[in-house]
Amino acid sequence: MKQKIFLTRTLHDFALKELKKKFEVEIHTGKIPIAQNILKSKIKNSDGLICFPYDEINKEVLQSAEKLKVISTFSVGYDHIDLDFAKENKIRVGYTPEVLTDATADMAFGLLLDSLRRISEGDRIIRNGKWKQIYGAYDYVGFDLQGKTLGIMGLGRIGKTLAKRAKAFDMKIIYHNRNKISKEEERKLGVKYVALDKLITQSDVISIHVPHTKETNQIFDMKILKKMKKTAFLINTSRGKVVNEKDLVTALKQKIIAGAGIDVFKTEPINKNHPFIKLENLVMAPHIGSSTKETRIQMAELTVKNLINGMNGKKPIYSVGY
Repeated sequence: MKQKIFLTRTLHDFALKELKKKFEVEIHTGKIPIAQNILKSKIKNSDGLICFPYDEINKEVLQSAEKLKVISTFSVGYDHIDLDFAKENKIRVGYTPEVLTDATADMAFGLLLDSLRRISEGDRIIRNGKWKQIYGAYDYVGFDLQGKTLGIMGLGRIGKTLAKRAKAFDMKIIYHNRNKISKEEERKLGVKYVALDKLITQSDVISIHVPHTKETNQIFDMKILKKMKKTAFLINTSRGKVVNEKDLVTALKQKIIAGAGIDVFKTEPINKNHPFIKLENLVMAPHIGSSTKETRIQMAELTVKNLINGMNGKKPIYSVGY
């Protein structure tokens, strides 16, 4: 009898084909994200689970799983999974870092470029029939990237890759991280380590690349936003919960900072009445940092491999916790 795998959403055909060779596969086809009561019911008799970053795999859900061996998440983040409970109950957890590094760094840089040069704003002006005259010397100006200081909060894989993009645009790059990288790597990347307070006060653009934890929860609040330059921009492609959205709305409305570019939100998708919607100095993307054809294929491949490893009693290729 085949072991049972439950997917909270479908994957690529090649990935499903690979799974169906080895397991009995059930795929949720209803509302996304899956309702907690349905998830608890489906996970009860499942040996493996494939989930996504918006699925809440909390203690209550996991307590209903009677024989779960492995959780394989289609994401680099894993803050949606109760890792402590999983570890205590010897449930393997696999995730998909590295393969989405370039795509997410590109998204961060795209938001940075768009924010400083006001590209999306210009697109709206044209589409809404508001482009009435050729702009003059002082009209509709943005900012050069050359010579600006980019502060990278969290110099992991994505942060380092973003630094390479920024270096090509002649930006000055400073970073803050839990641990300093080697002097040789700093020289190679063209980055300089600074204390968090200096990163906040000296940067023209701050790009966030930290995981969502108790320590980073809403770390970018009004206290920090007020320390930023009035001409500074905030870019976030990490997790929405690391920014206090209410404070960011106030900072953008009152021009405490010049603008922001975000790909992640506290609750996704955001409501059509969300205060972000009316802000002209905010560029938004619908959580598509890893959303390239090539990257999503690699993520699917890794998600399946992680799951198969876990089902065979091995550690996933990329494993966290147990």
